Amino acid sequence: MRFGTPLSNHATKVMLLGSGELGKEVVISLQRLGVEVIAVDRYANAPAHQVAHRAHVINMSNADELRALILAEKPHFIVPEIEAIATQVLVDIEQEGIAEVIPTARAVNLTMNREGIRRLAAEELQLPTSPYAFAESLEQLQAAAKNIGFPCFIKPVMSSSGKGQSKVDNVAELAAAWDYALASGRVNHGKVILEGMINFDFEITLLTVRAVGANGQVQTFFCDAIGHKQVAGDYVESWQPQAMSEIALAKARDIADKVTTNLGGRGIFGVELFVKGDEVWFSEVSPRPHDTGLVTLASQYQSEFEIHARAILGLPVNTACHSVAASAVIYGGLEAQGIAFEGVAEALQVPNSDLRLFGKPESFAKRRMGVALCRAESVDLARANARESASRVKPVLG
Repeated sequence: MRFGTPLSNHATKVMLLGSGELGKEVVISLQRLGVEVIAVDRYANAPAHQVAHRAHVINMSNADELRALILAEKPHFIVPEIEAIATQVLVDIEQEGIAEVIPTARAVNLTMNREGIRRLAAEELQLPTSPYAFAESLEQLQAAAKNIGFPCFIKPVMSSSGKGQSKVDNVAELAAAWDYALASGRVNHGKVILEGMINFDFEITLLTVRAVGANGQVQTFFCDAIGHKQVAGDYVESWQPQAMSEIALAKARDIADKVTTNLGGRGIFGVELFVKGDEVWFSEVSPRPHDTGLVTLASQYQSEFEIHARAILGLPVNTACHSVAASAVIYGGLEAQGIAFEGVAEALQVPNSDLRLFGKPESFAKRRMGVALCRAESVDLARANARESASRVKPVLG
């Protein structure tokens, strides 16, 4: 593949649909390879907007708006980064040969909706998953919960970063969980998924890469397993590597390989799995960099964002780690526009630490506004240092 000069008639052009903090890092990686990048989001001045060649604000769930923008920009590659997208437009664009959708339009269509990917994994690929059911009314949800049992989890069919998820311990809590899931999903489909609880030891993200190998064919590569801590379904810490048995790791890789091979295309996938001893269950998959994978900015020779950019462009990738590392989230802590941060110098005094402040124009109390990264001799020390570094950053009114 030839790489043209950005902003010229022969530029290689990538359009990013969704321009949050993960997209921002992808844009930076693409920029370093001389790619012209167009960043799109539903609000102005999103993080990736700030580093792209051009930025657009549209409703990506509106099929007409999305198609018109794609036809106007004429990108070579379209890289979806969020769920709220009119995915049928991407299917049409791909079939018409207008642009290549990463990893594929089918993969995006399936994984943007928990129903599609769960049915693929459990029913078509016969992979182990938690017990589950879909409900289109509170009455259906109550019947499903009675069948599957408590505790259970209620989630929107389309959401990210834990939004709209509830742990339900009894029948009395179902109505509130139903309302919360419908109100908090990226798109309200009038449907939720109920998942039975698995008594697992820990949860991992296995970053799985489909990229061109030395033989010129697309192959599957794996990063070291990433452990993470979640609160209310949202990641607050991650670390790499996560210790696990060789048997469990082999099973995890087999599950991730089967899912991502079926989805096809090129790029990085965040495959979430539950692990108990040597047993492994499939949970979810994202066809793009994963928020828990922010730790790879400190742990790997090529971060998940660099790997994604290279895989998109058909370039070789390196999934190896050079350090044990951890990440810890920095929340906004307040509701305001254009906040500032104090304590940055103090945070960077923690040994082997680094920060990413995302530049989001609006803060919420529980909005992820940055992340602290730390390398150390052990996972426990890296986690402790990352938490300490994050705690020293103080969001304040601008």
